[in-house]
Amino acid sequence: MKMAKKNDLIVGLDIGTTKICAVVGEVTPEGLDIVGIGTHPSVGLRKGVVVNIESTVESIKRAVEEAELMAGCEINSVYAGIAGGHIQGFNSHGVIAIKNREVSQQDIDRVIDAAKAVAIPFDREVIHILPQEYIINEQGGIQNPLGMSGVRLEAKVHIVTGAVTSAQNIVKCCNRAGLDVCDIVLESLASAEAVLIPEERQLGVALVDLGGGTSDLAIFAENSIRHSSVLALGGNNLTHDIAVGLRTPLEEAEKIKQRYGCAVTGMIQKDETIQVPTVGGGKARVLSRQILGEILEPRVEEICFLLQRELLRSGYSDLVASGLVITGGSAMLPGLAELAEQVFDLPVRSGLPSDIRGLVDVVKNPMYATGVGLVIYGANSKPKKLFRIRQNNIFNRLVERMRRWFGDIV
Repeated sequence: MKMAKKNDLIVGLDIGTTKICAVVGEVTPEGLDIVGIGTHPSVGLRKGVVVNIESTVESIKRAVEEAELMAGCEINSVYAGIAGGHIQGFNSHGVIAIKNREVSQQDIDRVIDAAKAVAIPFDREVIHILPQEYIINEQGGIQNPLGMSGVRLEAKVHIVTGAVTSAQNIVKCCNRAGLDVCDIVLESLASAEAVLIPEERQLGVALVDLGGGTSDLAIFAENSIRHSSVLALGGNNLTHDIAVGLRTPLEEAEKIKQRYGCAVTGMIQKDETIQVPTVGGGKARVLSRQILGEILEPRVEEICFLLQRELLRSGYSDLVASGLVITGGSAMLPGLAELAEQVFDLPVRSGLPSDIRGLVDVVKNPMYATGVGLVIYGANSKPKKLFRIRQNNIFNRLVERMRRWFGDIV
């Protein structure tokens, strides 16, 4: 893992539909230490897209304050995650002539420029250009062509685009919360950084990030991303189904899902019961837990079928020899992995953040995969010094503030 300078602090901000999570990582010679984490319920987003700026700014501030307290530092800039049904990924191809018969960095930049010279609608912007492989004189499978001899250089790349307004709103929310955004990162790409192992990326794997508002699919093979897409269905749909099916408030439906939910009805004992609060605060009803399973199973099955259809449509279904890795907050639902195995007919495992140190016991949970992944992405992106550790006392901070103030006037 390429790492930045010693003692650099990097923050990943996962702006999700159900929660906003700030993860602080410290780059050390031994690796990456997670030193702070803060979460706050998210109320200003729907299906991964900002619908209320004020509420989102407030949630970001709360999550960041909590992370600052735990890490004992001041957060100024973040790597922000982006998701939503507006995200689209496609593959492109560029060809150039190598100038001096030896590939230079300039040639690599030129061939990437050639690959990204595709017509993109004015209301969309490029979020990532991810090289898949380089080809020199029809010799493929080259990961880094720098210094190699040849006449003709080709590049295959994966381009991820998103709605301009959605990306701008995420930056605007961060700025209003007093944060600079170093980069906007596709959430499934960030999650992959945290949960996939090198063998899976090489052999071929499908990563499914099940969030509250969206389910993201990313397919990797031969160490590079081959396909990405976002499905606007997630854990919130399960909560809504429970609320409607059991006639209970959404807040209670979420608690019932977390406490008693199961994606496979057959795994639930016939005599198990659950307490269901009624709308309007009436007397709670006692229902069979199997009813809950009968509500959840068809919806989880639908999400799995839609993801499987996307996998087949991508044309890479034969490449995912390692199977499926499921992560994200909704991945904790019991029975989900078993149901996904039946639908995809592939081995399925739960993806937990790995290859990190520090607060491992806190973040070893699928719901923190994106936050941790954003920190790893930042660590590998040669970031600038992002933080300043808080000054020792209020007087020093006051003097510093006045010095800045007088500097502005002068």
